[in-house]
Amino acid sequence: MNRPLENIRVLDFTRVLAGPYCTMLLADMGAEVIKIERPESGDDTRHFGPYKNDESGYFIYLNRGKKSIAIDLKTEKGIEIIKSLVEKSDVLVENFRPGVMKKLGLDYETLKKINPSLIYTSISGFGQYGPYSQRAAYDIIAQAMGGMMSITGYDDTPPTRTGSSLGDMSAALYAAYGTMVALFHRQQSGEGQLIDVAMVDSIFSLLESNIMRYTINEELPTRIGSRHPISSPFDVYACKDGYIVIAIANDSLFLRLCHLMGEPELSENQKFKTDPLRKINENELKDRIEEWSKQYSVSTVVSKANEAGIPCSPILNIDEICEDDHISVREMLVEIEHPIAGKVKIPGHPVKFSSTPAVIKNPSPSLGENTDEVLQTILGYKDIEV
Repeated sequence: MNRPLENIRVLDFTRVLAGPYCTMLLADMGAEVIKIERPESGDDTRHFGPYKNDESGYFIYLNRGKKSIAIDLKTEKGIEIIKSLVEKSDVLVENFRPGVMKKLGLDYETLKKINPSLIYTSISGFGQYGPYSQRAAYDIIAQAMGGMMSITGYDDTPPTRTGSSLGDMSAALYAAYGTMVALFHRQQSGEGQLIDVAMVDSIFSLLESNIMRYTINEELPTRIGSRHPISSPFDVYACKDGYIVIAIANDSLFLRLCHLMGEPELSENQKFKTDPLRKINENELKDRIEEWSKQYSVSTVVSKANEAGIPCSPILNIDEICEDDHISVREMLVEIEHPIAGKVKIPGHPVKFSSTPAVIKNPSPSLGENTDEVLQTILGYKDIEV
């Protein structure tokens, strides 16, 4: 089955997480992704654990389905090769600090003269312009500057980074989205363009109602743990042998919960009759719910709640979610065969297409594995030139 991006060639100058995740998504959909790496050392994540047979699991996951060429960008010949590849490519993705590609002579303004239809996607901490554009950034910097850490954690603990690198991952998703929109625009107009994605912008855009609470009500959102800022009950609740999450955002769901608890009259209590009232009195309501939930195991409460149509979930550890039947059926954990590491299980593609499904076709490449192939088949180099 043909995949939607099979005729698209991507030059991938990215490393670590945000950029590689973006280009991984493109590779899953059929794009020919040519990863440009430093000779000898390659992408930093080749040296990140965990390891299997001395191969980085981090790198294996993020660089599946790509080709690797080792090119020294500090040499004239290296730059010449890249510019020749730009002529024959559709997309370039990079996540250097702003200005680095310009110093190399590989900035958008230079390369669009070689290929006017080139889509040039840049991912950085603070963007290509603005007062902070030259600042160094990692995920935790983006979460801090973007506002996410100020609302993550509990009010009596220090601000907390989210458990996953949300700054990197959100920027990667926006970069992939932007690239696809630009490809669609190019199909209609023939024009390429520059796409500028900042990790801080990406985090800021995910703050959703917190921004509106400030701009409309001049309310300053703060850290409130797992509670919802507007609705209740919407939190973590204790059971006899662990914790669950219950999420109630309307009166009809609350009525179902009251019946499940054997206290239908609770829904008519003036303290809990509406969502705003429940929010005001949420501490008292939480005590009432836990008087009930602590009598039962996690599995019992979750089963009863799901049967009643109440949003409720156990809090799964990583091992539990990896072994979960739903994840298996959704093909969200897939096994690939790596020539060195052997069989490795990695996360699957999260978007399910009815006609053109994503395919994790090839494992991650070894450093420079495809240099000869790319130079010969795309640029027409002879053996002696290689």
